Amino acid sequence: VSIMGEIVIETFEYDGHRQVTAYVPASPPEAVVFAGDGQLITQWGGVLEAADVPPTVIVGTHRPDDETLRLHEYSPVFDAERFAAHEKFFVEDVRQWARSRLAVALPLERTAVFGVSASGEFALAMGLRHPDIYGVVFCASPGAGYRPPPVMPVSLPRVYLIAGTLEPFFLENATRWAVALRDAGADVVMSERVASHGDALWREEFPLMV
Repeated sequence: VSIMGEIVIETFEYDGHRQVTAYVPASPPEAVVFAGDGQLITQWGGVLEAADVPPTVIVGTHRPDDETLRLHEYSPVFDAERFAAHEKFFVEDVRQWARSRLAVALPLERTAVFGVSASGEFALAMGLRHPDIYGVVFCASPGAGYRPPPVMPVSLPRVYLIAGTLEPFFLENATRWAVALRDAGADVVMSERVASHGDALWREEFPLMV
């Protein structure tokens, strides 16, 4: 898909040499989405351009090639030390880079964190741990490692959850979060689609989330 916006790639010192890719729209941005699985999600700038949505920056941190390491970075329940290191990189370094390099500094209600599958768990974790930074969580087909805590934070972001009816495990996880967040008083959208686990479902829902 050809895009009108610009793709910006930066390599950070984190974890040896971790890349971050950003999609910057041609018009002044009105929203920003910070995402895990950046090599996947940043490609969807063209999808946003084709949809009737406000100009939106996507800042995507790349995942490691090793699936176990990816899970450890994205879910706080497996390797607390690795998760914390990635969280610091994502919340501090990447956000500071977006401010300085891309001149993106938008208000809380226009700043989202997005993830799919394992990085969907990460998006939920970032939203719950940093509701003063990410006003909105976009979570697609989350895994089951990170589950709603027994006591929810007092301050909660708005949350948009999506899962497919043909991926019952992930639909169950998303529904569990939707119920827990609603019970805690959060503003929640829960979208079910006839779809299986994969890019097609997430890419199609992304403009609706935005």
